[in-house]
Amino acid sequence: MTSFNRNNSAVKRIMQEARELANDPSTDYSAAPLEDDIFEWHCTLRGPPGTEFEGGLYHFRILLPPEYPFRPPSIMMLTPSGRFELNTKICISFTNYHEELWQPAWGVRTAIVGLQGFFALKGQAAVGVGSLEYHAAERKRLAVLSRDWTCPVCNRSNLECLPDPATSEAASWSSGSNTNDTSAVCLTTTTTPVAEPVIAAPDLPEPVIARPPSVIASPTAIRGISLSTDSTISSRTSRTETPSPEPDNPTESNGGGPSAVENRGWETRGRSTRPPLLLDMAICVLLILVFALICRRVF
Repeated sequence: MTSFNRNNSAVKRIMQEARELANDPSTDYSAAPLEDDIFEWHCTLRGPPGTEFEGGLYHFRILLPPEYPFRPPSIMMLTPSGRFELNTKICISFTNYHEELWQPAWGVRTAIVGLQGFFALKGQAAVGVGSLEYHAAERKRLAVLSRDWTCPVCNRSNLECLPDPATSEAASWSSGSNTNDTSAVCLTTTTTPVAEPVIAAPDLPEPVIARPPSVIASPTAIRGISLSTDSTISSRTSRTETPSPEPDNPTESNGGGPSAVENRGWETRGRSTRPPLLLDMAICVLLILVFALICRRVF
């Protein structure tokens, strides 16, 4: 590419737009500046669908002024289409014929998309400098021939500059499907699980759960009765004040099951009825002995 002053605002803007179009291509058009002159672009445009230009590919030139983007570009059609004259600057609202309507925020992409919209205009709206009014059948015939038209500057046909999206998608899809099939086969062969033989476990005896032994509370042993009055009174006092012993087994303190509750009830009954009766009998015996000793000393 011929060297240009990269500090020039027009050169900076043109190079920026060229990078944007290269990084974000479209299936409806392709555009790029010439290698020896970045102010001249060659573009290939797809005919708008639903019109007699559908299926056609049209090549044209975009000439950018040195004051770009503050002045609009000029557009010249190169491929016969039946809609625009060849090698003639087209009069459209965003070309050099209407500089008062041009905005610096617009660019090459704006001109390409706008030109595609002007293909479908008919009647008075289609009249202007560089416009043609061919019959619909002739435009369809030219649309078919336009696909093989070759630009003498680019040395490529329109179909080579802008391939059909269905063809490119089908090629990418077929290559992608082959890759997916291969990977699927590899995945199937490598990730298929192998069933392991199931070994029956030997019959084990059911574990026997040992229940905690129930503690049977035996009635309190009756201590021997002393013949002296002092020992009798002290034993009675100790029995009254001594609390019942705490069970060693925590299960007994929490209830210990129904057997422990029944035994505790029987123990309570024995304690509440038997000790008073025995004490009364002991007191009577002591009184009799004391009375006998007194009588013996006296008599």
